[in-house]
Amino acid sequence: MQDWGITYAELEPDYDRWEQIAGVAGQAGNLRGKLTSRGNPFEGPRSREYPTPKLKTLRMMEIFNKATSEMGLHPFTIPCANVSQAYVNPLGVTMAPCTYCGFCSSYGCGNYSKASPQTCVFPALLNNNPNFRLITNACVTRVNKAADGKSVTGVTYIDQNGSEVLQPADIICLTAFQMENVRLMLLSGIGKPYDPLTSEGVVGRNFSFQTVSGADLWFEEDHINPFIGAGGLGSQIDDYNSDNFDHSSLDFIGGAGILTLSRDGTPIANANKLPPGTPRWGSGFKRAYSNYYQNYGVLFNQGTSMPIKRGYLDLDPTYKDPFGLPLLRLTYDYARNDRAMATFTMNRAIQIGKRMGASQFSAFNFAEKPFTTAIGASNHTIGGAVMGADPTSSAVNSYLQSWDCHNVFVVGASAFPNNGGYNPTGTVGALALRAARAICGNYARKPGALQKG
Repeated sequence: MQDWGITYAELEPDYDRWEQIAGVAGQAGNLRGKLTSRGNPFEGPRSREYPTPKLKTLRMMEIFNKATSEMGLHPFTIPCANVSQAYVNPLGVTMAPCTYCGFCSSYGCGNYSKASPQTCVFPALLNNNPNFRLITNACVTRVNKAADGKSVTGVTYIDQNGSEVLQPADIICLTAFQMENVRLMLLSGIGKPYDPLTSEGVVGRNFSFQTVSGADLWFEEDHINPFIGAGGLGSQIDDYNSDNFDHSSLDFIGGAGILTLSRDGTPIANANKLPPGTPRWGSGFKRAYSNYYQNYGVLFNQGTSMPIKRGYLDLDPTYKDPFGLPLLRLTYDYARNDRAMATFTMNRAIQIGKRMGASQFSAFNFAEKPFTTAIGASNHTIGGAVMGADPTSSAVNSYLQSWDCHNVFVVGASAFPNNGGYNPTGTVGALALRAARAICGNYARKPGALQKG
C-alpha cells in the first residue's frame, strides 16, 4: 500500500477539464464544498456543474432508486460520458445528444454522443494542428535510450509493411493501455523491474484488478425495456464504497459502488440472462426468454482492489509475440481483503434486490474462486508503473514522468497504486491533462525532472 503522491484538490481542475472535453452528463452532489441533495453526497467538492445535464432515469433505475431510498441509502444517476444534449466541447468539437439506442457497449456511436477519443479529441487534432500526424497499423516495440541512460532518443516501431522504423523524439508519452505501458518499459529497460522476493524494483509492481460481485435479478409483470439505454447509464449508491461506512467490525478496508445499469439489451447476446434452472433449449427456454428478456436487471458492485506483494507483471521467459519479443506475464490472485469485501457487498446487493421486489435472483462473486483471465469479470486492470513521491516505490512521479528517464511520460491506469471502487477512466483523463500541462508549461521550456525524489 502506498500514497499516490497527489491530492484530490490538486487534481480537481484536471477532472473538470476532462469532463468538459468529454461532455460528461451528470449532476453535482458536492458543489464547491456544499452538498446539493441531488447528486452523489459522497463525492469530493466540484468547482462547477457537469457540462451537460444528467441522463434520463429509466425503469430499472426507478426501481433501484425507490428501494435504496427506502433503505436510507443515497442513490444518484451515474455521471456518464454520453452527452445528454447538443454540445460543443472546449476543443470546438460538436457532439449530438444520446438517443438511448442501447448499443454503447462494444460498439461505436454513429450519433457522436459517446466521448471516445476519436469523437471528442481526434477531430481537433486532425483539423486544427498541422504538426499532428497519426500513423496507423503500426506497433512500437521499444523506446530507445540515450547513451547516458537518463533520457530517450525516440522509439522503434514496425510499420504496416513489416519494416522497422526509427522515430526520433524529444519527448515520449506511453499511452498504450495499462498492460502494454508496463511491457514497453520492461522491454526498453526504463526503471528497475520489480522483484516480489525482495520487494525491490518499481516496474511491474502493484498490479491490481477490479473486485466484482453483485446479483442478477428477474421481475414479474414489469417492463424493464433493456433495449433502451446507454453505456454508463444507471443509478448507484456509494454508501458501501471506500471509507464511507463503518469498518470497525469488518475484516477488510475499501468497498464498492453498488449500481444498476440500463444498457446491454442486445437480444442474442443476452439470451443467457435467465433464472437458474431455466432449460437451455426447447420450448421451456423459449417461454422463459420471452418472459424474462423484458424483466431482467443486474446489481453490479465495482469494488476496490488492493495491491499484494505477489501481484505483479514481468516479461515471460517463454512466450513471445509475432516480432519475437517477450509477452507480458501476470502473476496475481485476489487479496484476502478483497475477497471479504466482495462477499460483504454481494450480501448488500442481495438485500437491495429483495427490497426491489425481484421474484428471482442469482448472486455472483468473481473473487470466490481463483483469479483467471478466462472469465471476463472486468477489463479494468491497474498498476505496474505506479506514481508516487518516492522513486524507490514508484516508477513515475505525480506528473507521470519517469524517475529514470526524464523525457518519458507514462499515461494510463498503469500509474494507479491501487484500484478504488470506481472505473479508472476519469482519473486516467485527469492525470493525462495534468501531465500535458506540465510538459507544455514547464518541461518544454526547461527539460529535466519536474519533481525531486
